[in-house]
Amino acid sequence: MKPHASRAAPRLFTPVDLVLGAEIRLPDRAAHHLAVLRMRSGDAVTLFNGRGGEFSAELLRVAADEMLARVLSKDDSERESPLFIALAQCVSGGDRMDTALQKSTELGVSKIVPIASERSVVKLSSDRAEKRVAHWRNVVIAACEQCGRNRIPEVAPIAAISDFLEQAPGRELRLLLAPDAGQTLKHLPPPREVVLLVGPEGGLTARERGDSERAGFVPVRFGPRVLRTETAPLAAMAAMQTLWGDC
Repeated sequence: MKPHASRAAPRLFTPVDLVLGAEIRLPDRAAHHLAVLRMRSGDAVTLFNGRGGEFSAELLRVAADEMLARVLSKDDSERESPLFIALAQCVSGGDRMDTALQKSTELGVSKIVPIASERSVVKLSSDRAEKRVAHWRNVVIAACEQCGRNRIPEVAPIAAISDFLEQAPGRELRLLLAPDAGQTLKHLPPPREVVLLVGPEGGLTARERGDSERAGFVPVRFGPRVLRTETAPLAAMAAMQTLWGDC
């Protein structure tokens, strides 16, 4: 049966072994998405499992209890940036955190560490924190499906800022956005790896900023304006990709 040509093939994260010619049962999340799109047997889909490349497939069975697909071919294309960016984003409320993570994924972030700081509006119990992190991971997966990435950025568990600063990975460059900083991104030598720390709605406290600088984070300003917590990482990453990455 030939795939229908009337619609673009949706991209779906399918965390299973994808072998040419194999018939696979699609996970519940992917199956639900296809049901919403009213996909039919014979329709084309694109699958990726986060291990590199993407696979063309066709739907064999579309039913309420299961969806089956046959893997047809593999495309080894990669869309990852040569610049490794780890985003340490202080947890924000409402949809702001979702926006920051979704758009960061589109901009090529490599790893995301949600940070609990003193001024973080959202305070989560351990159970709620685990559910929130699971939600954020799904936000990142959906962003990869949309933007064409075949590898899923890691979303780490929520970390207290003090713990993060003690254990922050020894990347080549550590940056802290600060409107009063004396230098900008263009003053820095081109790095291969960056850790970007972004404060919450009310900014980092004086103690947190001091601790960050002692941990090796370099304050940089991004223009004379104060950016919102969900805007700051996106503006900074777009600039970093332009200066040092793949734009």
